Amino acid sequence: MQAEDMEVPIISNLNDNGDRQRPKGKDVFKDQQKESESSMESPNLEFEYGDTDTLTAELSELYSYTEEPEFALNRDYFEEDFKSHARGRRWIELTLEEQRAYVMRLLDALEVTDRDKRLKVARAILYLAQGVFDECDTEVDVLHWSRHNVFLLYDMGIFTALLELLSMEIDNSQACSSAVRKPAISLADSTELRVLLSIMYLMMETVRVQTEDDRPEWTAARETFKNELGSPLYNGEPFALLLFTMVTKFCSMNAPHFPMKKVLLLLWKTVLFTLGGFEELQEMKVGSRRRLDLPPLPEDSIKVVRAMRAASPPASAMELIEQQQQQKRGRRSRRPLVKQDSLDTYNERDPFKNDDARDEEEDPEDGDSGIEGEVDPLDRDVIIQPPPPPPLLRPPAERVNFPKGLPWAPKVREKDIEHFLETSRNKFIGFTLGNDTETLVGLPRPIHESVKTLKQHKYVSIAEIQIKREEELQQCPMTLGEEEVEETPAEALYLGMLPNLSQYVIALLKLLLAAAPTSKAKTDSINILADVLPEEMPITVLQSMKLGIDVNRHKEIIVKAISALLLLLLKHFKLNHIYQFEIVSQHLVFANCIPLILKFFNQNIMSYISAKNSICVLDFPHCAVHEMPELTAESLEAGDNNQFCWRNLFSCINLLRILNKLTKWKHSRTMMLVVFKSAPILKRALKVKQAMMQLYVLKLLKIQTKYLGRQWRKSNMKTMSAIYQKVRHRLNDDWAYGNDIDARPWDFQAEECALRESIERFNSRRYDKNRNGDFAPVDNCLQSVLGQRVDLPEDFHYSYEMWLEREVFSQPIQWEGLLQHP
Repeated sequence: MQAEDMEVPIISNLNDNGDRQRPKGKDVFKDQQKESESSMESPNLEFEYGDTDTLTAELSELYSYTEEPEFALNRDYFEEDFKSHARGRRWIELTLEEQRAYVMRLLDALEVTDRDKRLKVARAILYLAQGVFDECDTEVDVLHWSRHNVFLLYDMGIFTALLELLSMEIDNSQACSSAVRKPAISLADSTELRVLLSIMYLMMETVRVQTEDDRPEWTAARETFKNELGSPLYNGEPFALLLFTMVTKFCSMNAPHFPMKKVLLLLWKTVLFTLGGFEELQEMKVGSRRRLDLPPLPEDSIKVVRAMRAASPPASAMELIEQQQQQKRGRRSRRPLVKQDSLDTYNERDPFKNDDARDEEEDPEDGDSGIEGEVDPLDRDVIIQPPPPPPLLRPPAERVNFPKGLPWAPKVREKDIEHFLETSRNKFIGFTLGNDTETLVGLPRPIHESVKTLKQHKYVSIAEIQIKREEELQQCPMTLGEEEVEETPAEALYLGMLPNLSQYVIALLKLLLAAAPTSKAKTDSINILADVLPEEMPITVLQSMKLGIDVNRHKEIIVKAISALLLLLLKHFKLNHIYQFEIVSQHLVFANCIPLILKFFNQNIMSYISAKNSICVLDFPHCAVHEMPELTAESLEAGDNNQFCWRNLFSCINLLRILNKLTKWKHSRTMMLVVFKSAPILKRALKVKQAMMQLYVLKLLKIQTKYLGRQWRKSNMKTMSAIYQKVRHRLNDDWAYGNDIDARPWDFQAEECALRESIERFNSRRYDKNRNGDFAPVDNCLQSVLGQRVDLPEDFHYSYEMWLEREVFSQPIQWEGLLQHP
């Protein structure tokens, strides 16, 4: 037997004690049945990925179901105060000037010292921001008046007043210390903060979303608000930093009463509003490439992903059993070359196959991922061919025809061309020319053609230009002078975050861990339920069911906000400067973000995506307009009619994208995926029939296939085929073969230390105020130094003669001492 046949696969069947175990036949069959029932009729999910869900959904997620009684409370405080002002008229009947006058009155009342009176006024303002729902008949009316009122409130300066009150509440040490001492924190402990954050969130979300019927003054207000939030106008720093401070304070247990869900939602929307969403990012990327004189992007990635079709679901258990029976009736001997459609099933049932090739997580469905594209080249009647030469990995056109073509244009890096030429020169000539990619003397004609093909698909990224520029600035600080840094919102945010960046990252990951459905409840973990638990715990089964749904929904919303926030930060910092992205990435990796995301996906992902943790009749604005029906166990369990939960699918895609960003081109981090046995976890995620999610799963599988061993690749040919069809090709990447994997040892520490050194040099050069002490110009002309005017304190003029007498004239001077060496 050859050595390569004896390689130990990465995936193995281990129990908790590390012992090898075999699944019992009956249990396996039961698991197969359960899995097949859930995946047999797996529908194609009609999900459109975007920056956010619909406005109504985003507004409803701000409130917990336990906060529902507070809607009436807000209305009552407003009407109580409004009666004396309006004299029998309703808010929607007032003229704009009268409405402005009343808002001004509320603004004045916010400045009273009495805490309870301030809270009542804040509740009245919240009722206005919620759209005076008691005067509306439909949900559309509520949203219309909410929009009208929010722009009015912003115009009158309410946001700035709320910001001052929020700062006061954050610094309220009495509230913090009393919350720390409490054994159980409930909704009542965060009342003031929740009201303030709710108004700010409603203002942020309403102003951020642009509609067709916006007035010109509203468009101008939107731009003003965006610039104010992104620039250091509030307390000398961007508004997002105040919210980051709240997050770290909460996670350090100094303020356990902070309503974290509202803080995280507001933080995410602030970053989204000030920095821009995915489409703005694409436009900014195109603009940056144009300014750097780089060729345009080969395609718009957003459009390509939206046009992709999902792959088919995994095969059901019954289909597998039928295939096995057919196989039993057929030949028993193993053939070296067989058709691909029977290869997968054969490997699944082969009794002589090494147990190492299976993982405890994998069931017979998992061995064959069942991923099939529109045309599966490997499922045809074709004998498996030996691998073609590296530069031409694509199969010959006459052998495999793709009616619609591959979705992505292939890319090649400058480094890849250099490596290819270096290998070719070593082979044919016997020496190398370093980084020379032009000289082809002495190389055979096919190599010339290969280099030409590689250069046609060469892609230079913005990051490569930034790294090159940074090296030049480090080497020639005097000749190149000061770098002109563009004052973008991302730059302002990074500058503010830099001193406490690791604390912010660790705090966000702590919250993500606490909210993950796979996390076990621990006594020492962070309590993220402070703003969802009522003062009096439920006593009936119905109340308990309602609270259970509310708690699950609360956790899902936290995961959604954190995943979207981290992804936005990574994408914007990468575009702004690659080393800003790298430092955030490194903090995430060192804080165990990679195993955390894998832990998140190590669950029944189909159940998570189709979870019905929502009660439609309690969602805002529905619950505020319509009469509340009597809740029953059936109505609680019913949920909505959607085939999937938008926020959970959104969170999964975000987390997969973050994992891709952390591991791309990082060998040591890719090896972490292998060491943490991510392949079976990721393969299970392929059961979700949504093209975008499958694409990011396949990308993560592609970067580690060469390290998973030949047996894994052989057993998962349909997954390999799906990677070929859906993921972008790097022309001389041998991901499918893994021929030279021993050439690169895994030295995690060395790679990360070298990266950290580059990051620190960048931060020191750009942000350290005393960075150029050695290169600062020095005035060594005696006349100009003595001629400088020195500002002396006033009392010096009265006492300088005494000082001269005491310190100079009365002290003997050792003139000879000056001539001696020290």
